[in-house]
Amino acid sequence: MILRFPFASLVLKAILIGLFAFAILGPLANLVLWSVAERWYTPFKLPVVYGTRFWEIVFRPTGDAMRSLMTSVWIALLTVAVALALSIPAGYALARLKLPLRMLIMIAFLLPQAFPSVAIYINVARIFYGLGLNGTVAGVVLVHAAHGLVYSVWIAAAAFAAVDRDLEWAARNMGASPLTAFGTVTLPLALPGLIASAIFVFLESLDEFTGTFFVGVPQVTTLPLLLYNASMGGNYQIASITAMILLVPSVLFMLVIERFLRADVLAKVGS
Repeated sequence: MILRFPFASLVLKAILIGLFAFAILGPLANLVLWSVAERWYTPFKLPVVYGTRFWEIVFRPTGDAMRSLMTSVWIALLTVAVALALSIPAGYALARLKLPLRMLIMIAFLLPQAFPSVAIYINVARIFYGLGLNGTVAGVVLVHAAHGLVYSVWIAAAAFAAVDRDLEWAARNMGASPLTAFGTVTLPLALPGLIASAIFVFLESLDEFTGTFFVGVPQVTTLPLLLYNASMGGNYQIASITAMILLVPSVLFMLVIERFLRADVLAKVGS
């Protein structure tokens, strides 16, 4: 009877691990199956005909997928540039200066996440239409950057807060100007956190759908919009391949974030 309890515990752990793996890998397996399924219909549980015809369609040089991917990457890079241009000075000020109502300022950057995104983007689209920004890459970049500031400002502030101020004072005592001390001491030490911040913004922009839909359509077509159109049109093969393309940079960059975003930086978030 004593020997049965360890065995039952091992079985329970194996079942839990199996269920967890299924929850994580099940949807991915379904994507892989759809990406190579040339014919798949009920009542068959697996594809009837396998092939790579839809992969050839997606990666065709004249196809919409590659053009949409390039547009998505270009918009994401511009979004990172805009977000960092704002978040680096803002993060430094929030981390180093004694600002009144500092926590309220930090919370203000969370406001884009506090309200339903559809309602916000409908009003943004109306304002952008009056400014001539609807259907432009600049309009989409501004929407993505406003959304990405939630990550970039908070992580940048944490990265600067994690830098020992005594190192800055040591540089100042040796004759360095405030700008020189920032460029040679503070910024290099905060760079890993800023890189993680940039990657978060890049991935958020790359996967953004709602803002792009309301502000960019029909002139600006990104990969998430192409995925949505393929899904709504019942072309699950194209949608699955597009989803897998979007998944690759997300996985790679999250591994980079895990390397650069140190525990001491995370401990400073919101502090």
